[in-house]
Amino acid sequence: MKVGVIGLGLIGGSIFKDLIRLNYDVIAVSKSQKGEKIYKNYDILRDCDLVFVCTPMNKTLAVLDELEHILPANTIVTDVCSLKRFVCQKQYSYNFIPSHPMAGTEHKGFENSFEGLFKGAKWVITKNIDENNILIKIIKQLGATPVYTTPEEHDKAAALISHMPMLIAQAIFKNAQDNKLALEMASSGFRDMTRLALSNTEMANDMITMNSDNIEQAILGLYKSVGELTQNNYLSQIEQIKNLRKQMFL
Repeated sequence: MKVGVIGLGLIGGSIFKDLIRLNYDVIAVSKSQKGEKIYKNYDILRDCDLVFVCTPMNKTLAVLDELEHILPANTIVTDVCSLKRFVCQKQYSYNFIPSHPMAGTEHKGFENSFEGLFKGAKWVITKNIDENNILIKIIKQLGATPVYTTPEEHDKAAALISHMPMLIAQAIFKNAQDNKLALEMASSGFRDMTRLALSNTEMANDMITMNSDNIEQAILGLYKSVGELTQNNYLSQIEQIKNLRKQMFL
């Protein structure tokens, strides 16, 4: 089986390195990277059985359109965008399976990609497919667990656990940046709370502009939760929250 990877940033580079480790026949297309098995032209992907499109969200639709002129109908193509509704508006001539690996770091680029990034991660699929599909096989070999949902529900959930937290982290830092004493006092709690403020700028902008409605609703829900915590039995609620979080991240 031959696998192609388009885009060698943090996600694409990590997939590429892991597939090499797993002894797959893997090639990549990248404008910025050079090396063995890395090419510049999409035509090299013609005989691939599976292609991962790992470009920034604002470039993904153009790449998916370009592949229609190159790939046969039986080729499986998946993207890794953190939004799913916008890539599901069109039917493609190849077998397109939208997906989203819930993995990453605050760093970007091929130089920060590494083997094992997806170990223990969830990998969201927004299309009904057979468990024997080669994409599912590879996702599991990468160490991730498939999660199935719809594009709409995915984008709502992503706003709650990823996009809104990134925006809040940025807002927390912005709120404190003019207080010199606060920045001098800041330690591990502030550092951990604002880690997502270091997110890839292009990716962050795509998230905020393309999922604004869901993020808005998530922020309204956050305001409500803050009110409930401060107005009701705080100790009881916080113990429930602590217990649930411990169960989630054992």
